[in-house]
Amino acid sequence: MEIVRLRSGREICIRPIAANDAPGLRLAYARLSPESQYQRFLASKPYLSAGDARYLTQVDGADHSALVATPIDRPRYILGVGRYVRLAEDPAAAEFAVAVGDPYQNEGIATELLERLALAARSHGIKRFTATMLADNGPAHRLLRRLARTGLVPYGEMPGHATERRRGAIDEVVVELAA
Repeated sequence: MEIVRLRSGREICIRPIAANDAPGLRLAYARLSPESQYQRFLASKPYLSAGDARYLTQVDGADHSALVATPIDRPRYILGVGRYVRLAEDPAAAEFAVAVGDPYQNEGIATELLERLALAARSHGIKRFTATMLADNGPAHRLLRRLARTGLVPYGEMPGHATERRRGAIDEVVVELAA
């Protein structure tokens, strides 16, 4: 558990996700706007099933790791979550994702989560993160540019990604983790 002060001055707790966070994760997801839900899964997904929540909270910390951000005084109220899952076809790579509740976006929660995930990933032999995101997801692309200055260095883009910047187009991004 780590206490972090955000750009807004708000102090939050960042900690590993736990199996008993499943109900809180489902509630946090339900609080996301439909647009944020779509950006997270690239499909309409109005709720997380019990099975989804189980998968997303029962992690091993090495091949599948997740961190949550919570208010200091409400440790089960999830403001945001970041995770990586090691790729079976490339054990030196992991897919990462982050979701932050709409009212808490632009405070730096995603940056704080991903910086810590990158450190954890490197300690488990992961050398790069991959992500699939909407080409018009400006906040996600800005996050990656900011992280380039704080320990994650953009590596390039995966072959065959959509190069058009149109609504609904997909970018496949590869981010090399700093050593």
